[in-house]
Amino acid sequence: MTGPQGTPLLSIEGLSLWYGAVQALWHIDLRIDEGECVAVIGANGAGKSSLVNAIAGVGRPRSGRIRLAGLDIESLQPSRVSALGIAIVPERRRLFPSLSIEENILVGAQVGRPGPWTLKKIYDLFPELVPIRSLGGHLVSGGQQQMAAIARALMANPRLLLCDEISLGLAPIIVARFYSMFPALRASGISILVVEQETRRALGACDRFYCLLDGKVSLSGRPLEVTEDAVNQSYFGIG
Repeated sequence: MTGPQGTPLLSIEGLSLWYGAVQALWHIDLRIDEGECVAVIGANGAGKSSLVNAIAGVGRPRSGRIRLAGLDIESLQPSRVSALGIAIVPERRRLFPSLSIEENILVGAQVGRPGPWTLKKIYDLFPELVPIRSLGGHLVSGGQQQMAAIARALMANPRLLLCDEISLGLAPIIVARFYSMFPALRASGISILVVEQETRRALGACDRFYCLLDGKVSLSGRPLEVTEDAVNQSYFGIG
């Protein structure tokens, strides 16, 4: 579902990103509609995190447009992007080690966006965090850290949730739990961009996908409309 007059929630056109003399992204086009879950898959080094960082305002594109509900955001600072409704669950969680779990979660509320997510609702979603809420983020398990990172993003009451490698280094049962939350999050009005190396789970959870290879879109579409061979060829650059 698109917004007013068919405007996508997020649209990217011709996005190119450089790190010094190295080009990380090449003319990326991407769209996320309201209520969608879209996956970006690709091997390590394909440009997935560069794309997420550009959307979040961390990486500054050399060319191209990024629009949130029709508003150009590619030149905005990360704090402004967050205030407009984009929250990120970063790769490897990136909790503040000097803060407790609860203090890390409350960082998300500093954005000041109104919405349904409160500390009580977070603890209803992740009751495991209640007994460890006063511990430092570096003192808990990887799964608990990821819960806190997701909770921090939700406390910002986002319109679009960027999930960068949320399964990285975690047990399958924990990963399955995170993915099982997606339908309820989408029902609450949150759209999701999930970035993964592990294709099977991501494709099973999304409406549409984009495969990146060497910073370029090598394949896109709906999971049920492409073959596993086509995904593998686009993922690894074979065939």
